[in-house]
Amino acid sequence: MAAPPNLEEGQSKYRPPRFNDQYYGWWKTRMHDFIMAEDSELWDVICDDPFVPLKAVPKTRKEYNGADRKAIEKNFKAKKILVCGIGPDEYNRISACESAKKISEDLQTAHEGTT
Repeated sequence: MAAPPNLEEGQSKYRPPRFNDQYYGWWKTRMHDFIMAEDSELWDVICDDPFVPLKAVPKTRKEYNGADRKAIEKNFKAKKILVCGIGPDEYNRISACESAKKISEDLQTAHEGTT
């Protein structure tokens, strides 16, 4: 995994690393570390499917309790970090994704291929 010869942005603990359509492996490692430092449960959301509150069928928004809302927020926080770390071309690729996991999978497939 080669690091880019010229960084476009400086290192920041407040902003996620920016992906510039090159060096995906390098960006992916930096993004993993950024997300883990922010909240390790966010990485679980990216690796697993997002939480969906259920009874026998999915709950309506009015039926969500505090724990449901916190779990749902994790997916949106993970999505926000991923989206903040990509440019407009990549955003067009993932804009229809509803979960952080799907964003991560689509980016990985586009830049690393499939096994």
